Amino acid sequence: MILSTLCYIEKDGKYLMLHRTKKKNDSNQDKWIGVGGKFEKGESPEECIIREVKEETGLELKSYKLRCVVTYVSTTWENEYMYVFTSNDFTGNLIECNEGDLQWIDKNEITNLNIWEGDKIFIEKMQKDNNFFTVKFEYDGNKLMKYDLNNY
Repeated sequence: MILSTLCYIEKDGKYLMLHRTKKKNDSNQDKWIGVGGKFEKGESPEECIIREVKEETGLELKSYKLRCVVTYVSTTWENEYMYVFTSNDFTGNLIECNEGDLQWIDKNEITNLNIWEGDKIFIEKMQKDNNFFTVKFEYDGNKLMKYDLNNY
């Protein structure tokens, strides 16, 4: 089971997105995603997202909000629980990311990018509703077969 975090950093109506183009054997190859990554031993979701954002972007989160928890079940990858955060409170300057190219993308254009089908669902939900939710995605290979969205 993989534990991971993802953050959608917001500024001027845009999200900071990572176009995954540089990592070898990357399950996210050529996809656009938020920034984040896997937990290190003993980390909380909050510690993980602060560290991952700093490592990948050079930015320091000053505050953030847990928006949802995503469960990924797949026929080809290891199952994953992902804690998804948003933040519009940060300091610092962007650095070059060793996993891909960082770019500020208008929030209304995100779902037009090459992103996972499931990501479109939870991004649209986050943009429409400020409440916490969970969602479970079931994939067969790269194809989303079904999902279950739970509001709280």
